[in-house]
Amino acid sequence: MKCPFCETNDTRVIDSRPTEEGHAIRRRRECDNCGKRFTTYEKVEEVFFMVIKKDGSREAFDRSKVLNGILKACEKRPVPIADIEKIVNDIERGLNNMMEKEIESKVIGEVIMEHLKELDEVAYVRFASVYRQFTDVNTFAAEIEKLLKSGKEKK
Repeated sequence: MKCPFCETNDTRVIDSRPTEEGHAIRRRRECDNCGKRFTTYEKVEEVFFMVIKKDGSREAFDRSKVLNGILKACEKRPVPIADIEKIVNDIERGLNNMMEKEIESKVIGEVIMEHLKELDEVAYVRFASVYRQFTDVNTFAAEIEKLLKSGKEKK
């Protein structure tokens, strides 16, 4: 592995440990040339798939878009970043397990909303308001009413 500081190929692993529930390995490395340390991650290469957007265009799945959408919905909420990372990992794993070459963006949006509903109801409503493009207060209120009904049914 090339050192990110001095670009020498002489680096060695000084510590390895599993992360992401065993789906990746975190390695601490040290450069033999400059002595600086850095971290690398090793994970299984996921199946590549395309996302079919609402307008019919296609683009490669981008995990960071899912993460950013969830982070935005959870902004200023008491949601630990570890929980957000776990949800993003679960979503990505679930989509890969579908073994489809193309997945519609609405499927991805619905999966995200299901996870957010369990994580934080306010984050769920925030995400839903953007994802479903709420146009007025009545649409917003109707979504909250559905959420309240589903919460009562669970109890």
